Amino acid sequence: MTTNKTEFATFAGGCFWCMVKPFDEMPGIEKVVSGYTGGNVSNPTYEEIKKGNTGHYEAVQIEFNPDLFPYEKLLELYWPQIDPTDDGGQFFDRGSQYRTAIFYHNEDHRKLAEETKQELEASGRYKKPIVTEIKPATPFYEAEEYHQKFYKKNPEKYKQERQESGRDAHIKEYWGEEYTK
Repeated sequence: MTTNKTEFATFAGGCFWCMVKPFDEMPGIEKVVSGYTGGNVSNPTYEEIKKGNTGHYEAVQIEFNPDLFPYEKLLELYWPQIDPTDDGGQFFDRGSQYRTAIFYHNEDHRKLAEETKQELEASGRYKKPIVTEIKPATPFYEAEEYHQKFYKKNPEKYKQERQESGRDAHIKEYWGEEYTK
């Protein structure tokens, strides 16, 4: 039996343009929004975020039905999308605003995120330590409209961004071709 209740997951994985598509349009995913979180500026703009001095991360917030798409499955999709060993940004996007983090919304999510991080560390998949932080959720500010669903609005630029940044090559090397779709 499914319920109408939804929950939120918030993931920072570098460029938020590249973090929407892997989660978007999955059964049980109600909405994926690009935005900013974790910083000390209310209602930041992209221009402020770009400078890297607001403390915010570029992130996606996912509204999902846990009966149809459990949080564990979101984590299974999240880890392959990032380089969890890089604390200086992601791929060719450098700076604190492009670091990785899981922002948990409840204690169960925190525990699951910690467990999957430990499993990834123990797997030996990466030679360097996993530096992705797991932090309590903070206010999430929706990014400007032109950033929303960028992969649909600008498919060629989106594809180019993923390829040129090195994200797709990284995913292919560490996780396999099926995670680059």
